[in-house]
Amino acid sequence: MQPRPNARLSSQAMAFVLAGGRGSRLKELTDRRAKPAVYFGGKTRIIDFALSNALNSGIRKMAIATQYKAHSLIRHMQRGWGFFRAERNEYLDILPASQRVAENKWYLGTADAVAQNIDIVDSYGVKYIVVLAGDHIYKMDYEVMLKQHVDSKADVTIGCLTVPRMEAVAFGVMHVDTDMRITSFLEKPADPPSIPGDPDNALASMGIYIFDWAFLRDLLIRDMADDNSSHDFGNDLIPDIVKNGKAIAHKFADSCVKSGLETEPYWRDVGTIDAFWQANIDLTDFIPKLDIYDQSWPIWTYSEILPPAKFIHDEETR
Repeated sequence: MQPRPNARLSSQAMAFVLAGGRGSRLKELTDRRAKPAVYFGGKTRIIDFALSNALNSGIRKMAIATQYKAHSLIRHMQRGWGFFRAERNEYLDILPASQRVAENKWYLGTADAVAQNIDIVDSYGVKYIVVLAGDHIYKMDYEVMLKQHVDSKADVTIGCLTVPRMEAVAFGVMHVDTDMRITSFLEKPADPPSIPGDPDNALASMGIYIFDWAFLRDLLIRDMADDNSSHDFGNDLIPDIVKNGKAIAHKFADSCVKSGLETEPYWRDVGTIDAFWQANIDLTDFIPKLDIYDQSWPIWTYSEILPPAKFIHDEETR
């Protein structure tokens, strides 16, 4: 079925969420569940932010690749995200590593997780694929990034954070030209390159990638046949496109969703105990750095049906 000429790009896209990692730096928090299934902010799970961004952006086709101790995550998907209706052309598939390619082959890397499910993505009939990590806290409109991807005729568009230049030594850094075309990718450089016209800041990768599905499909098939590849987006596919194709950087600030209370774009990798604790504490500020009360961009999750809260007098006999 061909999309209408004026259809939103998100209606022609699917979100592929990589949610298989343990997140060992969270120690006991991930002893029994994968990092994306860890509770955050008391009520939500970490993965709810990526999924809510996709849903609020207009994407109604999603797939979640799982691997490490996936039961908690799968149960959350079934309970909290089971409202997609196939008769409305909406889909949410859970894709556990299941030896679909070979009996001894689980997901070998982030790209391999998509490659092993090529037939399932094909069945969606989508034009674009938005590859997301399931373990970051942020609000973002992917439709804005999709529009830049199409307008720039990019092979891949990569979501990037603007960070102080010398803080970028801890990230994978994009070196871009004045048209935001990525000319090199540097992993944790000692002297990070600055953004053209902005010498104090650098662009760090968020691990968000948009591809035309036809392009990525061919790339994945070639990568699967390469025994020297680690089958990873960041290590293999993206550097190859930067070198031989057209990779474009997308600034998170251009698509970050803010309610009016936030003063700056908010994105956090909660992969360590300290970062996880700080991001939770951020929510308790009188004016939090991330507004999760914004009803125009809700963070969807599983909510139990419980009786109302009740306050009673503080008396000795109670």
